[in-house]
Amino acid sequence: MTGFERASDTLEEALLLPTVQGTIKRRVLLNFRADPTVVAAGLPAPLRPKLQGGHAVVGVCLIRLEQLRPVGFPVFLGAASENAAHRIAVEWDDPDGTLREGVFVVRRDTGSALNRWAGGRVFPGEQHAASFSVEDTDHSIRLSMESEDGEASVEVWGEDAPYMPKDSCFASLAEASRFFEAGSVGFSPSRDPASLGAVRLWTYEWDVWPMAVLRIRASYFEDGRHYPPGTVVFDHALVMRDVAHQWRAEPDLESRPRSAFTLA
Repeated sequence: MTGFERASDTLEEALLLPTVQGTIKRRVLLNFRADPTVVAAGLPAPLRPKLQGGHAVVGVCLIRLEQLRPVGFPVFLGAASENAAHRIAVEWDDPDGTLREGVFVVRRDTGSALNRWAGGRVFPGEQHAASFSVEDTDHSIRLSMESEDGEASVEVWGEDAPYMPKDSCFASLAEASRFFEAGSVGFSPSRDPASLGAVRLWTYEWDVWPMAVLRIRASYFEDGRHYPPGTVVFDHALVMRDVAHQWRAEPDLESRPRSAFTLA
């Protein structure tokens, strides 16, 4: 390793993940139930699928962030961005046997050049370039995302709804809310293949409600390279709006590959 490389690594370590704060202007969780055997095969150890009614739960988090800035910085310096994260609900056991919960983020996409630069440097996980188109009336959402590398696209059209779908693997909105609130720690592959980078989403309040989906397409879960046909089925969608939050550093998690198929 050269002196320049050592200096670069030291700089990135010094910059690594300050606590940042801002507002989640809009967050849509598109959730799918999936074959747990298939999902488990693609997770790095020690992670395993967190089950709901015998199903693994995978999905896409479509999130608009505003006023995002390091804690202590003035609001006018905050940045805004549209982002997407393809994720898997997971659990694992700490060395002392304590059960933990979170999500494994398979892929991140963003419309922000700043986020792309920070991904893998300041924040865990590489960020792929993507374009977003959004129509948001506060009661209905039409959103599409296309990654520049052609590996992921998402389209959703939905409206606020009073109830969860009857065929959901969750018995109630309260049950679904608890499930996803518990998964606040997100893990992403890091430059070190023996560890996963981690960040925690901390919110000042947690409030979600159902969205009745009129149209949905998520190419990643339709791609046979990742999930064989018929092993992933759309379950429901949830919406959050105007939530003050922070992103906080978490210790990396030691891991090892356990993949039977390729994750992009």
